[in-house]
Amino acid sequence: MNRILLPVAFLYQGALAFRHKLYDWHILPSKRYDPPVICVGNLALGGTGKTPHTEYLVRMLSEQYSVCVVSRGYGRRTKGFQLVTGTCSADTVGDEPLQLFNKGKDLQVAVDENRCEAIELMMSQARPPQVYVLDDAFQYRRLRAGLNLLLTAYGKLYSEDYLVPAGTLRDVRSASRRADIVVVSQCPESLRTATPEAYSTLKNSLRERLRLNDRQQLFLSSMQYEPLRPVNHAARDYCHETGSLPSPDTPCRGFAGIAHPEPFFEHLGGLFSQVETLRFPDHHRYKDKDLQRILSGTESAGAPRILVTTEKDVARLTNSTYFCQFDAVPLFAAPISVCVYEEESFNEAILTYVRKNSLHG
Repeated sequence: MNRILLPVAFLYQGALAFRHKLYDWHILPSKRYDPPVICVGNLALGGTGKTPHTEYLVRMLSEQYSVCVVSRGYGRRTKGFQLVTGTCSADTVGDEPLQLFNKGKDLQVAVDENRCEAIELMMSQARPPQVYVLDDAFQYRRLRAGLNLLLTAYGKLYSEDYLVPAGTLRDVRSASRRADIVVVSQCPESLRTATPEAYSTLKNSLRERLRLNDRQQLFLSSMQYEPLRPVNHAARDYCHETGSLPSPDTPCRGFAGIAHPEPFFEHLGGLFSQVETLRFPDHHRYKDKDLQRILSGTESAGAPRILVTTEKDVARLTNSTYFCQFDAVPLFAAPISVCVYEEESFNEAILTYVRKNSLHG
C-alpha cells in the first residue's frame, strides 16, 4: 500500500460508492434477463484467475447446456458486437475471449462493450444459448446477473487491500456484498493434502477475514499446470521426433505478458534445469522488437531449443502477422486449470441456480 496516495484513493472511493448507490436506488437503470446469467469477476486489477475459472464453469455447464461467454474484449482494436470465430485475432476480439473460444467445444463467445446488447443479440438467434457467463463483469452494473461469483487471490484478499492508486483494488470493498459466491483463488498446493480439520480452520479464518454474511457461500481453489501443449508445427515435429515432450535438460526460454507471471516462471523452473525468462506487461501487444528479443539466439549453439509461453499469450499471437516468425523454433504453451475444493458442492450451487432459472427445464 502507498500511504501517500491514500487521499486520492479516498476521493476515488467516494465517486465509486456514489455510483453504486445510484444503481442500488434504481436511479440508474439495470437490466435483468430471463435465461441464467452468471457473472465472474473480482475487485482487484487482474491476477485472480478469472479466465481459468470461467473455463471451469464452461466445461461443467456445457455437459448439460449450450453456453455463451460474453466479454467486453479488452485490448481489441474493434468496437461493438463481435462473435468470436476461428479466424479472429486478439486485435479483433481480445486475447481472453479468443483463449476461451479455442478451449471450449461448441462454445459461443461474444464480445461487446455493451454486455446487454450482446445478450439481446444472442437471445434473438433461432437457437439461443441456454446459459450466459459474463467474464469480468462484476463492475458492469447496467446488467444484473442472476448469480455473482467474486474471486479474490489467497495472497491478497480484497478485504485487506486498498483502492488504486494506494492499493490494487478497482472497486470498493463494500461491492463484495453483491456476491453470491466468493472464491478464494490461488490457494497453496499444500491445501490439497491438508486434513479436514486444517482445511475447515483455514476456511473459517478466510470467511472472517473477508467479512462474509450468512447468505454468501465461500469456496477455495488453486491453479494446476497441465502438460505442455505444442503450439506450432516445429513443436509438433519436435515431439514426433523425440517421441515425448521436452525433457528436463532441454534449454528453455519462457516469456509471458500476464499480470503476475511469477507462478508461470516458477513452474518452468520445476520442469527444466536451464530456463531463461522474459516478461512483458499484461495484455501486451507484441511487436517486431519483442519477437527479436524472444527469438534472439535460439538457433545458436547452446541457446534455448524451445520456447514456452502462456495460453493467453498464444491467443495474442494466434492469427497475428508475427506468428510465422516462430516457424523455426518449437513453441509450447503451459495450460493451467482450476482445482476447486469441495467441487461437488460448488458445482451443485451453480447448477441449482441454472436449473431454477432455465427456460429449458
